[in-house]
Amino acid sequence: MSVLSTLRHPIIAAPMAGGPSTPALAAAVSAAGGLGFLAAGMIDTERLAADVAEVRARTDRPFGVNVFLPDPGSVDEAAIQGYAERLAPQAAARGVSLGEPVGGDDAYPEKLAALLADPVPVVSFVFGLPDRAAVAALRERGTEVWATVTGPEAATVAADLGVDAVVVQGTEAGGHRGGLPDDDDYALLPLLRLAAARCDRPLVAAGGLVDGPAVAAVLAAGAAAAQLGTAFLRCPEAGSSPMHRAAVASARPTALTRSYTGKQARGVANDFLRQHDAAAPAGYPQVLHLTRPLLAAARRDEDTSVANLWAGQAHPLARDLPAAEVVATVSAGARAALAAVVERSTRWG
Repeated sequence: MSVLSTLRHPIIAAPMAGGPSTPALAAAVSAAGGLGFLAAGMIDTERLAADVAEVRARTDRPFGVNVFLPDPGSVDEAAIQGYAERLAPQAAARGVSLGEPVGGDDAYPEKLAALLADPVPVVSFVFGLPDRAAVAALRERGTEVWATVTGPEAATVAADLGVDAVVVQGTEAGGHRGGLPDDDDYALLPLLRLAAARCDRPLVAAGGLVDGPAVAAVLAAGAAAAQLGTAFLRCPEAGSSPMHRAAVASARPTALTRSYTGKQARGVANDFLRQHDAAAPAGYPQVLHLTRPLLAAARRDEDTSVANLWAGQAHPLARDLPAAEVVATVSAGARAALAAVVERSTRWG
């Protein structure tokens, strides 16, 4: 029996690395009948093990862990150095130095080994597709493997790798683009339909989904479940800062940018994004390490003109509610929206 078939509600909490995702949030969503996720990105293996243990202590329901795959591509070192020179005065004005733009694999081999040694119900991958050996090894240990794609061709490749489900992420999504390349510009509904036409795996829809009618739309379009991230950012269980919560509650527009991390990500538009987006080079995690001290200083100063404030395009619809209420409310709203469509359709015939 698949994990998706055990859910009471077709609601999945997106893994939001960098603070918003917490064991409390993952456990609350799972306990409410959805599927909670832990973010393994940007933490060490010891922290990941502790987070997994905490979720297990809070609920006996299934949950997942999301893993960053290393970027196999090369970077333009000269472009990154030029970007560092551009940002240096801004960092100096805050009394900090920029970080070293080093590469890295986010301890991927160690995290994969840990998840093989202590299996969890679901492991999902972003920033590319896992290799066939990793998929097989995880599945042999009883773990479902989900892959994240941002284009229809990748959905076909993912299915061929033997994954159990494919997360289809539209460009409306907040935070980082989950596939490679990261500049795919498919909106969710077209991508979902294109993936459904060429992929025989269950599809999980992600991108701009905050309320019930939006979830109903993707379920009607072929998704087995909906993955929500921004919808949970204002929950008390989330690790979002007060500054981030206020930005999500606002009506400010969002934009995609590489200016913060070197990888395309959607956040609330601010002065930093507008000033530096055009100059920002591709290069993750090099740009992430470069900007980290500057962004930490902006968060310390609660400066929303500089800090990254990840959010999807529908962020004003997010509500300040406990996670269990978000799951129940969005699920009920989806059922009501689908029922209303059926009722209206009787008048068309």
